[in-house]
Amino acid sequence: MAEIIRMPRLSDTMEEGNIVSWLVNEGDEVKPGDVLAEVETDKATMDLESFHTGVLLYIGVKEGPVPVDGIIAIIGNKGDDVQALLKEAEAANPKKEVVEESPKEEKKAVASSTPPAQPVAPPPPMRSVASDGDLKASPLAKKIASEKGLNLAHIKGSGEGGRIIKRDVENYSGNGGAVGMGSAGVAIPLLANVQYGDIPVSQMRKTIARRLGESKFSAPHFYLTSEINMDNAISARKAINSEEGVKVSFNDLIVKASAVALRKHPMVNASWHGDKMTIHKDINIGVAVAVDDGLVVPVLHSVDAMSLNQINAQVRGLAKKAREKKIQPSEMQGNTFTISNLGMFDIDEFTAIINPPDACILAVGSIVKKAIVKDDQLAIGNMMKVTLSCDHRIVDGVTGAKFLQTLKFLLENPIKIYV
Repeated sequence: MAEIIRMPRLSDTMEEGNIVSWLVNEGDEVKPGDVLAEVETDKATMDLESFHTGVLLYIGVKEGPVPVDGIIAIIGNKGDDVQALLKEAEAANPKKEVVEESPKEEKKAVASSTPPAQPVAPPPPMRSVASDGDLKASPLAKKIASEKGLNLAHIKGSGEGGRIIKRDVENYSGNGGAVGMGSAGVAIPLLANVQYGDIPVSQMRKTIARRLGESKFSAPHFYLTSEINMDNAISARKAINSEEGVKVSFNDLIVKASAVALRKHPMVNASWHGDKMTIHKDINIGVAVAVDDGLVVPVLHSVDAMSLNQINAQVRGLAKKAREKKIQPSEMQGNTFTISNLGMFDIDEFTAIINPPDACILAVGSIVKKAIVKDDQLAIGNMMKVTLSCDHRIVDGVTGAKFLQTLKFLLENPIKIYV
């Protein structure tokens, strides 16, 4: 019996998936576990696997966006009536549109997304590889690269595990330091591997725009900033890292101290759901991680019960998976509080947009040496500013201020974190 393959919901925020490429063709035999296509979600590029045995009879969309539950393929036996099955599916659920593209429209879309040609310099030195076969690349990426005369060894992959996908080949400029001409005829140095002009918006960027737009313009934000003396935290971290096999960062200390402070101020560890708000028993902290397409927020669960070593290992592991696009949707769900740290980029302070449905997000700046007054004397202190963005529907000013007071006390007296 023929089976309809619909676009799965691969993350809790996903509304549509973008088909990047098909790894099988109509008429090919498939079995459970075979990868049918590469699908870009709002979180990562993932493989769409088959759960059925049979022949791929129909591909609804060769490339492009498809809403969740939209029909993208049919697997069955040779001779099955595909059109009858499509009509039956549409009649059974008329709200679900059967997505089918026009070849002419497809060619037009590809042509319109192609950037104008830029003057190019000789390509950068080739990576040491034996052949294209040694590179991880999708069949469609290899085909396009071959048609364009591009060497895949020059192209950086953005797919899972560094795999080169269609988008990487199309976006590759090959400039390697080329010079273009501006509108006034002035020579402008161009960065390698940068696509200038209009580019399509990724599923991740669409979701970031939608969710943060909703958060900023629906949640009444207010901001509280506190300056923390990190002298004792620096000494504590140095002592901790002197132990063999132990390595913790300042961010790990901030995550742990935040978890302890959240336990003391449960209204900050809450969520807004329109007709109700939830005060969470578990403390699950999302840690914002920058990736090529935007921002993802891996989540550490039950952080107050974790050691600094465990926090460090989980943050490093999840950040690595996020950058390699191997992170799973389940690893980015369930956050009750979020931390965004830009201190490593020499940012003194900033305000962050709340990650819905959380009540708050903590923005962390860099540690800066500056003159301070200590015991009525001028001294040099290692100071760090943090800013708490609060949803005023849940958290009042005094509640947020008390949380920051506790966080400040803990980081200035790190031993108290474990008391």
